[in-house]
Amino acid sequence: MPWLSLRLAVDGDRAEALSDALMAAGALSVAIEDRDAGTAAEEAQFGEPGLADPKSWKRNWLVALLDEDADVAALLSGLGLPADSEYEVETVAEQDWVRLTQSQFDPIPISGRLWIVPSWHQAPDPQAITIVLDPGLAFGTGSHPTTRLCLQWLEANLRGGETVLDYGCGSGILAIAAARLGAARVVGVDIDPLAVQAARDNASSNGVACEFMLPGELADGLYDVVVANILTNPLKALMPLLAAHVRSGGTIVLSGILEAQAGEVMAIYADTFAMRHDATEEGWARLSGIRK
Repeated sequence: MPWLSLRLAVDGDRAEALSDALMAAGALSVAIEDRDAGTAAEEAQFGEPGLADPKSWKRNWLVALLDEDADVAALLSGLGLPADSEYEVETVAEQDWVRLTQSQFDPIPISGRLWIVPSWHQAPDPQAITIVLDPGLAFGTGSHPTTRLCLQWLEANLRGGETVLDYGCGSGILAIAAARLGAARVVGVDIDPLAVQAARDNASSNGVACEFMLPGELADGLYDVVVANILTNPLKALMPLLAAHVRSGGTIVLSGILEAQAGEVMAIYADTFAMRHDATEEGWARLSGIRK
C-alpha cells in the first residue's frame, strides 16, 4: 500500500505543537527537520554543554506520513493553517524498507588499509583493517565527508598506544577506528543515549574495548588526541571543555565544519592550539591543532 508524504514548512515556535496535532489527526509518523541543514545557518537541535536546548530549529520542515487517501487540504485547514502555507506532497510507494536502507550503504574504503563495512556485507579485503558497522539510530556510517576526514586523520597519525577521546561519537565509528588502529584507551561521548548504546553494540561487534557515555559521565582527564565531528556552533561553544581534555602537546581534530566557517572556528581555538586547516572534502573542512 502506498502512502502520502507531507512536507510542511513551520517556524520553530509551532513545530512541536503542530507535530502533535498531525499525529492526533491521524498521521502515521511525524519528523521535525532543519530547513537550514547543510547551510551556514545549520544548528544543533539538542543542548550541548554551554548551549541552550532549543528543542527545535528556528525554521523547520514537518515531514508527516499519511494514508494514501488523506485529504491534505482539509487536514491543513483543520490545523488552522492558511491556504497559502508552504508544503509539498508526494506519493511514497510500498517497499522493503530494511533492504532499501541497507542498499544505501556499501563497504567504504578509507585508505589502502582501512575499510568501513556494514554488518550485512562481507569484507572486500581480508588483509585490511575492517570496521564492521551497524549505525542503528546514530549518525556515522563513514559515507559522509566529515566522518571520512576524521577517519583519514586517525589512520595517518595514530601510531599505537595513544589515549583518544571522541566527543560526539554517534555510532562510535571514530572511537572504534582509533581502537583498531592501536590506541591504548578510547572514550566516546554523545548527548544521545541511543547513540551511546549503538556505539557500545558496534564496539562489541568489532571486539574492541571502548568506553561510551553521556557528557555528564565524562570524568576529568587528559588525552593525547581529542576528536570532535559535530557542527560549527557546538564546536565554538565547546572549546573550553574540549581543550580541557587535551594534554600539553596533544592534538585536537575538528570536523563538521563548512569550509566557509573554518576561519571563525580556528580563531576561537587559536589561543590554546597551534591550528591548521589541513583538509577539505566536498565543502567540509577538517581542522587540527597542537595544544600549546
